[in-house]
Amino acid sequence: MVGKRAHILLGIGVVLLAAMIAGCGGSVSLNTSPAQPTITSVMVTCAPATVMVSATSQCSAAVQGTGNYSSAVTWSASGGAISSSGVFTAPASAGTVTVTATSSEDASKSGTASVTVQASASTITSVAVTCTPASVTVSGASQCSATVQGTGSYSSAVTWSASGGKITLGGLFTAPATASTVTVTATSTQDATKSGTASVTVGAAASSITSVVVSCTPATVNANATAQCNATVQGTGSFSTAVSWAASEGTISSSGLFTAPTSAGSATATATSMQDSSKSGEANLTVQLSTPLSKHVVLVMEENESYSTVVGNTSLWPNLNSLISKGALPTNYYANSHPSIGNYFMLTTGQLLTTDDNSTTVYDVDNIARRMLSSGVSFRIYAEGITQGYVGGNTGAYLIRHNPFAMLSDVADSAQVANAVIWPFSQFATDLAGGNLPEFSFIVPDVNDDAHNGTPQQADAWLQSNVVGPLAGDAAFQTGGDGVLIVDFDEAATSDTAYGGGHVSPVLWGPLVQVGYMQTSATIYQHQSMLRTVMEALGLPSPAADAATAPSMDEFFVQK
Repeated sequence: MVGKRAHILLGIGVVLLAAMIAGCGGSVSLNTSPAQPTITSVMVTCAPATVMVSATSQCSAAVQGTGNYSSAVTWSASGGAISSSGVFTAPASAGTVTVTATSSEDASKSGTASVTVQASASTITSVAVTCTPASVTVSGASQCSATVQGTGSYSSAVTWSASGGKITLGGLFTAPATASTVTVTATSTQDATKSGTASVTVGAAASSITSVVVSCTPATVNANATAQCNATVQGTGSFSTAVSWAASEGTISSSGLFTAPTSAGSATATATSMQDSSKSGEANLTVQLSTPLSKHVVLVMEENESYSTVVGNTSLWPNLNSLISKGALPTNYYANSHPSIGNYFMLTTGQLLTTDDNSTTVYDVDNIARRMLSSGVSFRIYAEGITQGYVGGNTGAYLIRHNPFAMLSDVADSAQVANAVIWPFSQFATDLAGGNLPEFSFIVPDVNDDAHNGTPQQADAWLQSNVVGPLAGDAAFQTGGDGVLIVDFDEAATSDTAYGGGHVSPVLWGPLVQVGYMQTSATIYQHQSMLRTVMEALGLPSPAADAATAPSMDEFFVQK
């Protein structure tokens, strides 16, 4: 109680002292004033910064200063309205509005923010993503792009993300270091609920094509025949072995099956990589004509007529010229020698052997009879003026030099073979009528019926009545059959020595022979070519002697 009184008395004393001093004209200060507050900055933000017409945005002011400053502000806007708490209401028209906050303490300090006012509401409807290329190798790059669709004045801006690797703000995707499938996503910055994706396949390693090698089997094919071509593709990485095929001649399928053209020549098969069209390979094929096989070959010999006296001479050879129009005519065919006998041996052995028409020597050489006997090919010689198995010399109008088989050891030295294959011509009609013609028939008219002694008209009429006419009624020589008739001349007139025996005009006819065909090639044919062609038709391999290298007469046949 005493302490409290002492404090009161002391306070009264101080007041009295102050009054006395003031009365004497003096002054006294009892406290010191604090520092003045200052405003250094005002910063304004409005969220959202973009609003629709008549919509609102909340604006805030951050006031900075020194001392005991006030953070109070006053709000104003260049358009629309703003409350004292900073709630901005957009005007009714689109534009950009400046919102200003001014310090209540220092009106010289203010801050602004811009608010974009859009005319109508915008929405995002879809985001579609594409990446090119869609397949890359590890660490490779792909450029991705986003197509944003929406309504109103929407934003097409997107943010990018990837489930692997990395992607830039501009959509450039870099693949990861391991193979996988990566999903790239683009998300609308205006509406994060809208996004699109694309898949990028990341391969283990880059692939490339290094070579394409083509092979075709067989490499030599007959006209219209086929060869299987194959392509071997080499490359690096996970490359494709697929190829596309093309052929310079003929056709080739997508699987490489080549079909040759109808004419002889060469063709190139090309395989091109489907992955890299700059890489291709090719193979060359040789297309050759072929003589079709026949089970009914008939060869008739005529004598001593030149090409010029036969072809087109319908007064002397009317029936043969008719046959020419229905069959094929070699226009560059020449006999091998004068006189006759050498030509007959060339037709059967591929050698002249002799030029002595009086020779009856029996020759033990390779020949067509030997080949037919060893291969089981049936054959008969039908000769006018002789009996079965006759291998003797000239008799009546029969000349042995016109029957070379009677001077070949394979026949002449074996009575059994001779009896089996040498027959009088009358047997030809019997065999034909009975459907028993052999695979090869060699017809020897006598000298009165082969234009040797008789007239061309007589030979022409005999040929038509006894050979061509009867054969025309046989199924083998009708459509679908395999018959081949050859009418050949042993030699030309003695005065014509071109190529040894002069220019002659053999004729080929039958369903396997081209109709109305006149030789188009420049090839020179002789009797060794005829031997080769007959052996090919009979399926006999390795023609004898000169026939082995003689050109085949396959151009005169239908190519199948």
